[in-house]
Amino acid sequence: MEPRFRETDFLRGVAQIAQLPADTGVEIAFAGRSNAGKSSALNALCGRKALARVGRTPGRTQEINLFGLPPAEHWRLVDLPGYGYAKVSAGKRAEWDQLLGGYLRTRQCLIGLVLIMDIRRPLTDLDRQLLEWVPLERCRLHCVLTKADKLSRQEADRQLRKAHGELEAMGVEATLQTFSSLKNQGVDDLRGLLGDWLAEHDAGGPAAE
Repeated sequence: MEPRFRETDFLRGVAQIAQLPADTGVEIAFAGRSNAGKSSALNALCGRKALARVGRTPGRTQEINLFGLPPAEHWRLVDLPGYGYAKVSAGKRAEWDQLLGGYLRTRQCLIGLVLIMDIRRPLTDLDRQLLEWVPLERCRLHCVLTKADKLSRQEADRQLRKAHGELEAMGVEATLQTFSSLKNQGVDDLRGLLGDWLAEHDAGGPAAE
């Protein structure tokens, strides 16, 4: 079964872990520092201009937003709250962190995380903190370095290699790619990878272990 990304539909937004739907099916989540381009990457992936909200003000995603991914009724994409935006209260940041961390630590149907990072500033301290919440023993990790159009091809490749080396040094197994929603660069690669994750999981392969 091939995922039909262009037919992705909004299901619900939740502000508390208890409001999430039953912990069944298959979920692939997207996380990223505020203003890293997470919403733009999701929209590009699904070929939709307004699937995920994009604004001039970072930190717009304050809930966990779930989307149904046809044709399988049990496939969902999950847009997690952005993190690291300074212009909110400490209490609000703590709420977002609790929601984000709680989802990553406890959600059993999560089979993969797509970590969105600005290619000019990958693996910040906050990104590293997030990785400590990810159950990598049962959840795949793919790092998408966005805004690649802001750099030359040579510099973008250098940043990709550097990020890969830093992850290896942390003992984190991940795949990585460059991406530009503006230039539609890397979109097909991301669709193909997520399609592989879903197919392997449903077939009982590595992503299902």
